[in-house]
Amino acid sequence: MQHAVGSPLPPPHEPGHGPAAGWSPAAHHPGPHQAGPPQGSAPAPPPPPAPGYPQVPSAPGPPAPQHTPPPPAPDTTGHVPLPPGGPVAMPSAPPATTAPDPTSTTLAVLLIGPAGAGKTSVAKYWAGHRRVPTAHISLDDVREWVRSGFADPQSGWNDNSEAQYRLARRTCGFAARNFLANGISCILDDAVFPDRPVVGLGGWKRHVGPGLLPVVLLPGLEIVLERNAERSGNRRLTDEEVARIHGRMAGWYGSGLPIIDNSQLDVPQTARVLDDVLARSIASPPQW
Repeated sequence: MQHAVGSPLPPPHEPGHGPAAGWSPAAHHPGPHQAGPPQGSAPAPPPPPAPGYPQVPSAPGPPAPQHTPPPPAPDTTGHVPLPPGGPVAMPSAPPATTAPDPTSTTLAVLLIGPAGAGKTSVAKYWAGHRRVPTAHISLDDVREWVRSGFADPQSGWNDNSEAQYRLARRTCGFAARNFLANGISCILDDAVFPDRPVVGLGGWKRHVGPGLLPVVLLPGLEIVLERNAERSGNRRLTDEEVARIHGRMAGWYGSGLPIIDNSQLDVPQTARVLDDVLARSIASPPQW
């Protein structure tokens, strides 16, 4: 225990002194000596009653005060009430005379695309340039929360990798519902395949809600191959795998979902096109 320079040190602990026994005021403020029982001795018991007289019970002392802790202050950290997250409803379409403004509307967006489509870059930029609070939730980032025992799909798709993918999607959906319930928009990104509706769009619809707005980001094959070549670690796939995924993503054409070909667009341009697509989706939600 440290003490300020120049301040007196407390007396050393001795028998009968210290926090357990307490210090008497006389120990700190010398004054005239007063007769009394020795310091620290127990009080003497009362004398026994005289013969022939009954024992008079001592009057009970006052009850010990009950101290009720004060309620926490409303601005105390840890006591901010948060609305519970529920399924995200479809955003309300504005009046016909007003054009939808997706930049100031609380939305839940699912950005779909193959590896190398630019989903994460576009989602981060879009989330960071809105006029309302917006969160970016990346499925790959959440999936890689698992460190020991991580089931890397590049080592082969199996029950463990599929289970971890499903768990990550459910975790992302739970986070999105809570953000939306507290007024924070969300954009999620995932490589959802059109030939696996139960795992893909159906799963996202269950986890987030019917108000989720899906948009497909699908540049040309040569573009995704170039972007994939710039990746490192387990985010980089073989050219054969990229081509296979891109081919499966072509099934989104004719699905009714909005598709953005960002082959010739940079990230800010793609984000602006995404706003245009979302404005149309709010006015006329896609059927999926």
